Amino acid sequence: MDFTPTEAQDDLAELTRTILDDHVTNERLREVERGEDRFDRALWTQLATADVLSAALPEPVGGGGFGLLEQCSVLVELGRVVAPVPYLSSITAAAAIARFGTDQQRLHWAAPAARGELVLTAALTEEHNPTPLVPSCRAERRDGEWVLTGSKTGVPAGALADLVLLPASTSDGPRVFVVERDRLAVRRQQVVDSDSEAWLDLDGVRVGDDRVLGGDAVLGWLLTRTTVGTCAHQVGVLSRALELTSEHARERVQFGRPVGSFQAVAQRLADAFIDVEAARLTLWQAAWRLAEGLPGEAEVATAKFWAADAGHRVAHTAVHVHGGVGIDVDHPLHRYFVAAKRNEFALGGAQVQLGRLGDALAG
Repeated sequence: MDFTPTEAQDDLAELTRTILDDHVTNERLREVERGEDRFDRALWTQLATADVLSAALPEPVGGGGFGLLEQCSVLVELGRVVAPVPYLSSITAAAAIARFGTDQQRLHWAAPAARGELVLTAALTEEHNPTPLVPSCRAERRDGEWVLTGSKTGVPAGALADLVLLPASTSDGPRVFVVERDRLAVRRQQVVDSDSEAWLDLDGVRVGDDRVLGGDAVLGWLLTRTTVGTCAHQVGVLSRALELTSEHARERVQFGRPVGSFQAVAQRLADAFIDVEAARLTLWQAAWRLAEGLPGEAEVATAKFWAADAGHRVAHTAVHVHGGVGIDVDHPLHRYFVAAKRNEFALGGAQVQLGRLGDALAG
């Protein structure tokens, strides 16, 4: 097991950070956050032009031929600045089409997504169901077509995506369908970090067999890769939040001393450092096993547990050490707090992951 970053990971992370440093500022983020979807189209275009979007996709769809490790390196950098782009949802969906789709599906959907021309997403969250392997939406065969009914909630970038990967239950098990967003009834759902997810209603949407991506293997793959990607984004969020908090503890003087010199503050920062490193280690363990084609169910659950549990502690430590400015929405720190909370609960929080880990160990 070797977690040493590849040359491609280092180069891609450096390129991504350079673009983000030039573009993502506190003022620019405030401007973007006044919109409905917290989406910076100009930044998305820059990332596409620099081949950051395509790097982790296979060569047949115009990608760089890299994979999950490189994708996670990009997500860490995006998390460090809480960049307002739907990289995780779009590139994971494009990678699923590249892996499981037909030549036509790759040509019409994955390749444009690699170029940044289409935004994709996957509707993986199930209301009241932390293990969404049995989708609540239904798909039935009628007159040679599939008829989709039901609703999906909490779909990332659901209001701006061009295409949605929609899991639905059929008489033969789950299938994943590719549906244009404008064929669905869409309602924005504002979430904790001022981004918008979406509630999607399917009222008898009809699709042909050319819109079927695959079955339970595709759904399981999407859930696993999205979970690992969320962990990578969380590592970036927590790393930068800890850096900002450490800087504040060195500079903020109280009672004639930097607050970081007080034992209680120093202990909390030390605990936060351990939490961030644990989240980082478990992320790369899970990503490496998946990239090598090895079983990784327990490792993915472990990584998401640390992303959630450590994420909670680090986010609260950051706010507490900052004091009053920690809850000031004009201060950059608040973005890291709300981003960490969103990542904490995405696809199941700490308790859900412990249950999955227990099932994996028992199995």
